[in-house]
Order: sequence, then C-alpha cells, then structure tokens
Amino acid sequence: MQNDWYRSFFHGAWLDVWRGVMTPEMTEADASFLETALRLEPGGLVLDVACGAGSHSLALARRGYVPTGIDLSEQSIAEARGAAAASGLGAEFLLGDMRELPGPDRFDGAFCFGNSFGYFEHDGNRSMLRAVARALRPGARFVLETGIVAESLLPKLQEYFWMPVGDILFLAARRYNALESRLDIEYTFVHHGVRDTRPASSRIYTVAEVRRLCEEVGLETVSIHGSVDGGPYRVGSACLILVVEKS
Repeated sequence: MQNDWYRSFFHGAWLDVWRGVMTPEMTEADASFLETALRLEPGGLVLDVACGAGSHSLALARRGYVPTGIDLSEQSIAEARGAAAASGLGAEFLLGDMRELPGPDRFDGAFCFGNSFGYFEHDGNRSMLRAVARALRPGARFVLETGIVAESLLPKLQEYFWMPVGDILFLAARRYNALESRLDIEYTFVHHGVRDTRPASSRIYTVAEVRRLCEEVGLETVSIHGSVDGGPYRVGSACLILVVEKS
C-alpha cells in the first residue's frame, strides 16, 4: 500500500459516489450539530478540514458563518469554488494539505467530517491535529467525526461490501492489518462497463487514543457522541463525534 494514496484518490467516480450517499438532509443535520457544538456566533470564522466539494461549508455559509475549506483534491476544490460563486456565498476554498492549515489563532471553530482522519502515519496524524490547534483561537472548539475508530469499525467489519450508487457499482474489499493498526481497502468503481480500482488506507485508533492525541496538542475533550443527534457514543456506534476545545 502506497503511503500517499490520498494524493490521487479523490476525483472522478469517488466524488460521484460521495454525492450519491451524502444527501442534503444529512448535510443540514451535520450543520445543525456543528452550529451548536462549536458555539458559533453570527459571522464566525470556521475552518472545514478536508472539505471535499464543500457541502458542509456551504451549509454553514447559508446560516451566516464565514467558512474556509481546505482539501488536497483539485477537482473537489474547483467544485466547491464553483458552487460558492454560483450561490453568491462568502466561502473560501483552498487547495492544500490538512497538516498545513491557515493561522495562527484565526478561527472561531473547526471541524473534520467524513472519515478524513487517519490517512497518515502516526506522526502525520498528530501533525494534522497540531495544525488544527494552531489555527484555532484560544477557547475555540474542534469537532472530529469518523466512523473508523476501533470501537466503531472492528465489531462489525465486513471484508467485502458492494452497493449501487446511481449508475455506478461501488465495491470495497477491506483488510485489517493488526500489526500496523491500519485498515487497507481496495475500492472498485464500475461505470458503464469500465472498471476503476484504487487503494486507500487509514490508521485505526481507539477512542481513548484519539482523545490523548488531541490532548497532546492542547485540545481538551468537551464531549463525545455517537451521532449528530447528540446521542452517547457506545461500542458499535456508526461513528465517533469528538468535541474538543483549545486550551
């Protein structure tokens, strides 16, 4: 598995699949949770880490906040900028690495949604959290959402998974590498008879390990949830939502 798989993964069929599964209703529910958890004031500056095509940022912009999104995918950033321009929303989208974020002490809140934590080796993941902490103003909050912490992933891990998304057949072959604590995945997209296969890999942490990583960079735990409706996190919850605050 190549260590920098994420540099060339997020384009084309993957973005089509993501648009197909992430409904506007889901995006608005996420935005409502973020609005409350981050304690955003009208006009507040909010940082969207690994923003993709910017759906969450645009939802927050419609609510009166000023988002900045950053992502490594050129196609995603182009789409986000186009959507912001077409709707007249004041959202900024930057092409860049989430280990190198704007700042320092600039943002009133930040978030990372969509299983985007864990792409790197351990030091790289810590660098990403350190960059978030640096970008936040003292007392500002960060919300991390991921479905691939150990307590969510391992109890119900399916090695093989497939589903149709629009006119794309989406398949995933997963292998958990216990020696490295990594989930290695081979994704396949079949569209009009054309097959596109891409690798991906993420470091798997326990909830406690994620919390300790945040604390190492000055982000103290505020609350932990298992969904955006605010329910508690339990073993087997579909995702971890960790709310932390810059000390």
